[in-house]
Amino acid sequence: MSGARRLVLVIEDSSDCAETLQIALEALPDVEVRVCLNERALWPMVEANTDRLAAVVTDLHLVQSDGFDVIRKLRADQRFARLPILLISGDSDPRVPSLALSSGANAWFPKPYSPSAVRRKLEELLC
Repeated sequence: MSGARRLVLVIEDSSDCAETLQIALEALPDVEVRVCLNERALWPMVEANTDRLAAVVTDLHLVQSDGFDVIRKLRADQRFARLPILLISGDSDPRVPSLALSSGANAWFPKPYSPSAVRRKLEELLC
């Protein structure tokens, strides 16, 4: 799909956090950001935009869901084996960073996080 903007999906059930991420990530060139407030909203958006899906940024603790599950489901689909996935978590469990990476995340950010640091990492992964 030439000329189409790359799509970054943000899965975040806090509308304030989602808005902050959306503003930060839309500063990247040729990137469109769409927010999914829960995992159920994610899958139809993934299927409808498979050809231009460029990355996923997910919170760890979602209402009725878990960011690790989202990552594992994406990684189980061969189409998304190399998709950049970033995980954000306010969890204080010291195992979260290693669990994030072993689940298939490319990067992990603890809350509170710097939206510009997330943007820089995403830009690096999209290159």
